[in-house]
Amino acid sequence: MTPKKQESASRKKGNSSAAPIAIAVLVIITAAVIWWFLPNILKWAENTWNNLFNLLGIGLALIAIYIIIFVVIIWRKHGSLLTRHWNKWLGAISLTFALWGLAAFIRPDLAGTFGKGIISNSQTIGILRLVGFVFLGVLLIAPRRTWHAVVLFFKAIGKSIWFLFRGIGDAIAQAMERRKAAPKPAKEIKIAKEEAAPPEIVRETPPAPSTTPATAKPPTAEVFEPKKQPSLTVGGWQLPPITTLDKPVETSVSESDVKKRADIIKEALASYGVDAEVVQINIGPTVTQFGIEPGWDIKYKEVKERDKDGNIKTRLQEVARTRIKVERITSLANDLALALAASSIRIEAPVPGKSIVGIEVPNSTFGSVNLRSIIESQAFQKILAKSKLAIALGKGAGGETVAADLTKMPHLLVAGATGSGKTVYLNSIICCLLLFNTPDDLRFIMIDPKRVELVNFNTLPHLIAPVVVDTDKAVAALRWLTEEMDERYRKFAQAGARNIENYNKSRRPGEAMPYIVLVIDELADLMMTAFDEVQHTLCRLAQLSRATGIHLIVATQRPSVDVVTGLIKANFPTRISFTLTSQVDSRTILDSTGAEKLLGRGDMLYMPTDASKPKRLQGPFLSDAEIDRLTSFWGEQRKADMVPVKFEDVSLPAAAAADSDDTLLEAARKLAEEHEQISVSFLQRRLRIGYPRAARLYDKLKEEGY
Repeated sequence: MTPKKQESASRKKGNSSAAPIAIAVLVIITAAVIWWFLPNILKWAENTWNNLFNLLGIGLALIAIYIIIFVVIIWRKHGSLLTRHWNKWLGAISLTFALWGLAAFIRPDLAGTFGKGIISNSQTIGILRLVGFVFLGVLLIAPRRTWHAVVLFFKAIGKSIWFLFRGIGDAIAQAMERRKAAPKPAKEIKIAKEEAAPPEIVRETPPAPSTTPATAKPPTAEVFEPKKQPSLTVGGWQLPPITTLDKPVETSVSESDVKKRADIIKEALASYGVDAEVVQINIGPTVTQFGIEPGWDIKYKEVKERDKDGNIKTRLQEVARTRIKVERITSLANDLALALAASSIRIEAPVPGKSIVGIEVPNSTFGSVNLRSIIESQAFQKILAKSKLAIALGKGAGGETVAADLTKMPHLLVAGATGSGKTVYLNSIICCLLLFNTPDDLRFIMIDPKRVELVNFNTLPHLIAPVVVDTDKAVAALRWLTEEMDERYRKFAQAGARNIENYNKSRRPGEAMPYIVLVIDELADLMMTAFDEVQHTLCRLAQLSRATGIHLIVATQRPSVDVVTGLIKANFPTRISFTLTSQVDSRTILDSTGAEKLLGRGDMLYMPTDASKPKRLQGPFLSDAEIDRLTSFWGEQRKADMVPVKFEDVSLPAAAAADSDDTLLEAARKLAEEHEQISVSFLQRRLRIGYPRAARLYDKLKEEGY
C-alpha cells in the first residue's frame, strides 16, 4: 500500500469514530435548550392551539383528515388519483365547506371564526350559501346526472308555463270565435239564403257546415314547435334532434280548379236526377274530398181549380218530401269519374260524424307528406306526451294530421302490393320510434326475408340481434321472443305487477324493462317456410304480449287467405292497407273493398280498433338520406358491451319437436309411397314445413326403409 492510501484510510477511520460523539453532543445540547425554554414552548403551543381553534374550530379535524389522505396517497405513490379525479376532490371540498357551515348553524362555538364566516350574519344568506356549496359539490362529483336533473326540472317548469299561456290563448281565441259567430240580423240571413253561395273550402280539420255557407280562406295548420331535447339521457344516450329530418315542403292546389270540379260534380249529379249540394271541400295532400249534402225528392200532384171567371187552371201541389237515398249517389261512382276525367274516385257514404257524403277525387298535382311535419303537429305531440311509442300515420283526405299510440293498437298488420309504399311506411314508423327512444327504452327485432329492405338499420344499438334474413333463423327468433315473453310474466309475478308500466314504476333509472317491437317485412316467406309454427307463435304473441311491452308490426305484399289467416286477422285488429291488386285481397285485409282503388305512393286505408270503416290517409315519406343520417347518429353511440343475442342457439324442446314430427310422419309416409323418389326439399314444399323438420322426417323415412 502506498503512503497516500495509508493516509486516506487513517483519515476515514478517524472521521467514523468522531461522528457518534458529535451526534451525542448535539442531542445533549438540544435537550438542554428545550428543557431550559420548556415553559415558554408550552405557553406558545397553548396560545397557538387556542388561536387555531378559535379560527377554524371543528375544521381542524376536517383539515387533518385531508392532510392524512394526501400524505397516504403520496406515500403510496398514487399521485395520479389527485389529477385524474380532480373534479371529485373539488366536489368533496365543496361538500366539506357545506358541512362546516352546517356545524356553525348548530354549534357556533365549535365552528370557529371561519365557519361563522361561511354562513355570514344573515340566516337567509347562510342557507343560500350552504345550498350553493351542496349543489356545486354534487355537480362536480356527478356532472352528467346533475345536469340532466336540472334540465328536466327547468323543462317541467317551461312546460307548465307553456300550457298556462296556451290555455289563456285558447280562451281568447274561443271568445273571438263566439263573437264572430254571433247571429246576423234577420234581413241579412234572408238575403244570404236567397244568394247562391260557394262551398266552404277547408285545408285542415273542417268545421261543421254552416247555415249560411261562405267561401273561407284555408286556415294555417296548427304546428307545435318542439323544445330542445336534453343533451344526455339517464343512461348516457343522446337523442337525435328533429333537425335530422328534412323540413317539410308543401304543395298547393289551385282553388279555382277545385271549385270547377265542385261545379262539375253538382251538374253531373243533377243530370242523373240527383239533387245535391257541395257544402264542404277538404283539400288533402293526395285527394280532395267534396262533401255532398243530399237534397230532397219531392213528389207533386196536379190540382185543377176554377178562377172567378170560370176558367180551369192547373197548379202543382207538393204531396211528399223525402231525402234522396245515399245509394243513388254511390251507384254513380263510375259516371262521376268519367265526368271529372279521374282515374278512380272513392265515395265514403256517409262521412263518420257528419251528415254528408264524401267524394274523394285525386288531385292534379300529387303531393307527399313529410314525416317532420307530422311530428311537429299538435296531434302527435299530445300522444307523445302520454306514450313513448307514438307513431306518425299520415294526413287524412282533409289535410288533418293523424297519429296513434302503438301501445293501444297493440299490434299492426300492413298489406300492400309492390311499389305501393309499404316499405317506406315501415321505415317511417321505425325512424319515428328512434327519434324519441333510447336502447334502454326500446329494442327491435327485425326480420327481412327479402334481404334488401331493413338491412340499413344493422348499425342501430336498439337491435337485439342483427337484422334476420334467414327464414330458419327467423323462426328461431320468434321462439326466443316467446320465451322472453314468458320470462317477463314470471318477473311480473315475482314483483306483483300487472304490466310493464307498473313494473317499471318501481325500478331505478337504467333498470327499467325496455319495450320490444318485432318488425316483419314479408310474412308470406315465413308462412311458406314453417306455416304451423309461425302462425301459432304469432297468434300466441299477439294474444299475450301486450302486457309485457312486446308489440308486433307485420307486413306482407300478398294478403291471401293462406298468409293472412283467420287466426292472424282475429289477433291483429289494427290494419293498414296500401294499393292492392283485387277486391279479394282488400276484403281479406280490411273486410271491405276500396283498397284496389287507391293511387299508390303512400295512399292507404287505416282501420283502427275503434272504427267501423277505414280512414283514407297519405302515409309519410322518408328519404334514404334521412334514414342514413338517423342510423349514423345512433351508430356512433353504439356501446361495446352490447352483446347481440344468438337466435340459432334457441331450439324447440325435444319432446315438443318429437310430437310435432309425429303428426306429420304419417303424411310423409303417404308421400313416400305415392312417389318413387323424395327429398328434403320435396317434403319441405309439400308439407309446408321448415328445412330442419323436413330433414328429421327424411331421416326417419330412411330408417324405416323408404
